[in-house]
Amino acid sequence: MRQQPASLPVIIWLISGIVLVVAMVIIGGITRLTGSGLSITEWNLISGTLPPLSESEWLVMFDKYKQFPEYQKLNFGMTLSGFKQIFMWEYLHRLLGRIIGVVFIVPFLYFLYRKMLAPWLVKRLIFILLLGMAQGLMGWVMVMSGLSEMPHVSHYRLAAHLSLALFLVGVILWTVADLMTPAHGKAPTKRPAYTLSWLVLGAVLVQIVLGAFVAGLKSGFSYNTWPLMQGEFFPETLQGVPVFGYFKNGVAVQFLHRWFALVALAGIVALWYKVRQRSTHRGARQLTNLLLLTGIGQVVLGIITLLLVVPVSLGVLHQLVAVALFSLAVLAVHQLRQPAPIKAAHATSAPYQLV
Repeated sequence: MRQQPASLPVIIWLISGIVLVVAMVIIGGITRLTGSGLSITEWNLISGTLPPLSESEWLVMFDKYKQFPEYQKLNFGMTLSGFKQIFMWEYLHRLLGRIIGVVFIVPFLYFLYRKMLAPWLVKRLIFILLLGMAQGLMGWVMVMSGLSEMPHVSHYRLAAHLSLALFLVGVILWTVADLMTPAHGKAPTKRPAYTLSWLVLGAVLVQIVLGAFVAGLKSGFSYNTWPLMQGEFFPETLQGVPVFGYFKNGVAVQFLHRWFALVALAGIVALWYKVRQRSTHRGARQLTNLLLLTGIGQVVLGIITLLLVVPVSLGVLHQLVAVALFSLAVLAVHQLRQPAPIKAAHATSAPYQLV
């Protein structure tokens, strides 16, 4: 069945939102890797839209930064020029968050006014809006954790911040897929492949969270050899560390991140094989082919990034490919899910069912 006329502009709008969120993840990665995340010590939603515009305003911001432990313990003696560099990355990160809010809210109100949104879609978009607000709030909560005696953001909050960004991308992407593929147009697929696709998505998400722990604890700089960690499979320094202490230990989370990558990749290979053997759906095959290639590329990229001691460019690229891998895993679940039953009463009135 043909899509409603309103679907194309709505789809383009949602895709633009995904692009902006991914751009924010990239800038967030640069902000983290350049040590810029604690350069702005206040959260002013309106007045913070503009950066300092005069030398005196820059000095005021710099003086505020000097009052916190990051300057006193890590960057003591930093020049105003150096402060401007780290400030601008954090400023761009926050500015893009504001832009995303405007890009979402204004078209949403327009589409709502023009009655271009189905009831299920309105509910989904309100959820996306709330999710975006939670993402912004978590960003500030994360920054607050570093404005303390220990000038490092909590790796748990960093992981939560990144996970919310991924969840936001995933929900928007799922919504786009719902709009582009009417429920009664989906081909049935063997149930085992669908179940496995959820396990793969979960494994990819766990691996990304472990990566956020590595980033937050800066443990990517501790052991820069592969496959062994300075000649050891299981570092001696981990002897005696309690299991529940692993997620606070930089060496432990690097160890877990290294080897769980192969677990996630094995899941992707299994899904690719199962779809290739049992599914006649061409789209599912193409999608899992791309998922497999991206998974292999991400593992290789992670190894190279580790061996080169995490240069900013490769660290950001590794994070970007992680988002791409997560997105492909979401689409795989959407593609492989069981088709929803079609009720005759809705067959002509609801071409885009929420499934």
